[in-house]
Amino acid sequence: MVPMEKLSAITERFEFLEARMGQGLSGDEIAQVGREYAELKPVVEEIAAYRRLLDDIAEAEAMLDDPDMRELAEEELPALKERLPAVEQAIRLVLLPKDAADARPAMIEIRPGTGGDEASLFAADLLRMYQRYAEARGWKFEIMEQSLTELGGIKEVVAHVKGEGVFARLKYESGVHRVQRVPETESGGRIHTSAATVAVLPEAEDVDIQIDPGDIRIDTMRASGSGGQHVNTTDSAVRITHLPTGIMVTSSEKSQHRNREIAMQVLKTRLFDLERQRVDDARAADRKAQVGSGDRSERIRTYNFPQGRMTDHRINLTLYKLDQIIAGDLDEVIDALVSEDQAAQLAALDG
Repeated sequence: MVPMEKLSAITERFEFLEARMGQGLSGDEIAQVGREYAELKPVVEEIAAYRRLLDDIAEAEAMLDDPDMRELAEEELPALKERLPAVEQAIRLVLLPKDAADARPAMIEIRPGTGGDEASLFAADLLRMYQRYAEARGWKFEIMEQSLTELGGIKEVVAHVKGEGVFARLKYESGVHRVQRVPETESGGRIHTSAATVAVLPEAEDVDIQIDPGDIRIDTMRASGSGGQHVNTTDSAVRITHLPTGIMVTSSEKSQHRNREIAMQVLKTRLFDLERQRVDDARAADRKAQVGSGDRSERIRTYNFPQGRMTDHRINLTLYKLDQIIAGDLDEVIDALVSEDQAAQLAALDG
């Protein structure tokens, strides 16, 4: 049973925010109130549906005492009561604690792991997979930093993804992705296993991370283009080193000013992620109940090309539609991970 006092408090808060939005607010207040209003709106809609159902059940039960209405009530009541568990479950799901970063844009970092050239080519496949997924969802996908191999593989790539619910969907992609296939670089036809690592980080806002200028060293370097295809002859590349943590970020676009912006944003995002991990480690027991916050060195998924199979090892999900998945059709996989994560959180609350 969902506690009605809690539902009433949420509804009252929503109505207060709605009234505030009708008043004159400053820019910062508009953003803050608007964000909370948007977060509470789907919750309040579920609460309203739940209350309507309870009212309908109460009305039907009252009709049982009326001889003229009894037959109608006896017809309606079982169907109404049958809907109740699903509506209560929907309420419990929207009341689960939200990750404050879920609504944020994200940075995706992809690097080849074991497997040499084949791992670099697989990393490029993963990049295209996420690009197509972002395109299908109407997100903006921007490559901020990329280093290519001579074969067209990826040594390292950092991409920025912006849109509705980006981190909420992509956070489950962090970890080691393994591929099993016959490499393009091998003529013998032997199935090869290689891997690439993916890290998805919620984008930091200025209020999250304040960097002391004395804590960073900024170096400028001569930048070469992607994969050595062209050479930028100006000293435009920027490397920022955060001295307390040793985190080093490089950006090598053509504009030095833009490189500073990119490198600082990536640095803030990595420092923000470091702080989030520190807080998560302090709540280690809670982390075990969440599908999306495991160790990034953990192997999370295998893409088996000879069998056309993708397996997500965290939830024992196997789908024989690898062509569609690698082409960016990730919703079925991510939906399953979201559902499993929610079920784990509900179980933890009930426990």
